[in-house]
Amino acid sequence: MRRMMAAFVALMLLASPAAYAVQPDEIMSDPVKEGRARELSRELRCMVCQNQSIDDSDAPLARDLRLLVRERIAAGDSNSQVLDFLVARYGEFVLLKPRFERQTLLLWLLAPVLLIGGGLALWLQIRRRARSGADVPAPPLTPDEKARLAALMSDDAKS
Repeated sequence: MRRMMAAFVALMLLASPAAYAVQPDEIMSDPVKEGRARELSRELRCMVCQNQSIDDSDAPLARDLRLLVRERIAAGDSNSQVLDFLVARYGEFVLLKPRFERQTLLLWLLAPVLLIGGGLALWLQIRRRARSGADVPAPPLTPDEKARLAALMSDDAKS
């Protein structure tokens, strides 16, 4: 009996990260429509939590958005129509992954441009260093420099 209980507890601990905030009363009776609702819910940002999807959030506003998504699906809207409705109502910020449009062009292209620019700057720095001969050893000391160095070192040894 103890082994069975331990196995049950281990199974529950493994399954707990996959738990979602969707309440039983929100679930649609049609599994295909419910699958669409879950897919859309994972793409929408919780306006309260901001870094969570509404599928993962327990916030009351996230629940309202999940119900709204299900209402639109039940009314016969396609996935893109549901997303367009929510973007029109709440703005582009409601999408966890913004669309590739003129307004979001900087958001999408800034990281690759910075990465390429950094790589180019690094490459140019390496080339400049190779041309300047920074890896060439220093010329040997002249006899005057050797004498001065010896005098300085002997003064340090006395101190």
